[in-house]
Amino acid sequence: MALAVALFSVGCETKSADQSDKIAELEQKLSRLEAAQPATPANVTSSQPADPSTLGQFGFSEMEFDFGTIDEGKVVEHIFKFTNDGQAPLVISNITASCGCTSPDWTKTPIKPGDEGFVKVVFNSTAKPGTQAPTVTIQANTNPSVTRLRMKGNVTPRSQAGAVGQAGPVKR
Repeated sequence: MALAVALFSVGCETKSADQSDKIAELEQKLSRLEAAQPATPANVTSSQPADPSTLGQFGFSEMEFDFGTIDEGKVVEHIFKFTNDGQAPLVISNITASCGCTSPDWTKTPIKPGDEGFVKVVFNSTAKPGTQAPTVTIQANTNPSVTRLRMKGNVTPRSQAGAVGQAGPVKR
């Protein structure tokens, strides 16, 4: 029994020493890695801060439009106007809507610094009852390159006036 206890304690001390050696070895490797210059992966291109003189800048008077409460089926249209507050012509390359119920239109030509442009958003509330918050995402030569505009409101479901009191076909 004493022999088993002695072997066990020697085994534990050996394991403890092995673990200490491994930990020390790992700490040394970490130190070397931290001191080394990180290698740049081959597929990474260097990036430079954008030159402000090559960028446009949106100056929207509003970024969100609350259309309030409307009846289902109504179409809401809103024009978001902006000024190019940047130092270069502002070019909108693309605008996407968050869903098929929303369609955007916008100034397609470059907007010179100080000039105005627009983003028109049309929301069709057909089959869209409840709280709604459609967005449009603008991609342009701005910093940041993506800008989002939002409409919000509540759509009241179509009334079932003709179906009051009826749960289905009437049997006679």
